[in-house]
Amino acid sequence: MEVIYEDNHLIIVNKAVGEIVQGDKTGDTPLSEIVKQYIKEKYNKPGNVFCGVTHRIDRPVEGLVVFARTSKALERMNRMFREGEVHKTYHAIVEGHPEKPEGMLEDYLVSDGRINKTFVTDKSNKDAKLSRLRYRTIESLDRYTLLEIELLTGRKHQIRAQLAAMGHPIKGDLKYGAKRSNRNGGISLQSHRIDFTHPVSKQPIDITLPDEPSL
Repeated sequence: MEVIYEDNHLIIVNKAVGEIVQGDKTGDTPLSEIVKQYIKEKYNKPGNVFCGVTHRIDRPVEGLVVFARTSKALERMNRMFREGEVHKTYHAIVEGHPEKPEGMLEDYLVSDGRINKTFVTDKSNKDAKLSRLRYRTIESLDRYTLLEIELLTGRKHQIRAQLAAMGHPIKGDLKYGAKRSNRNGGISLQSHRIDFTHPVSKQPIDITLPDEPSL
């Protein structure tokens, strides 16, 4: 586990492809438990250790995840995520080359929990949620494009579904129409930057990863 930032209230880690943030039906050890063990051993803490999940990124995605070390931080971070006060930027390698090098995507999305997939739908669908993101081209490759994505809403599989609907699925994302898988079993999507005001100290927190998404 790579710890990027920590203080008395927060810990930010770089999640690897294949790790789950929170426990699920697979029974695999989640990152939240690994963080708990790290805190317990580093600070020699007896008994149970608090580690609150403030947000999640999908299992095949890599990059920054914020955990709360105190209930106060968890409560405030949850509110900040709900109210759009946490700014998240992703890097994605997509198949092909978008017609416009930058733009805004606005779609109505609906998720099907039975197959764990999100679809673009019509706004008349009562379960649909308006979803928005901005993208811009960083680099055009031979068959792929590296995009920077500013997430403006936080829907399940939002980036994956919207880019696929645009005709440019994320490299390796077979679920959303990619032509082939990645060697590491993940998809080429990285939670690259996170920017917010610290929930307790009120100091600016702006963390950026140097690496691009895995190929």
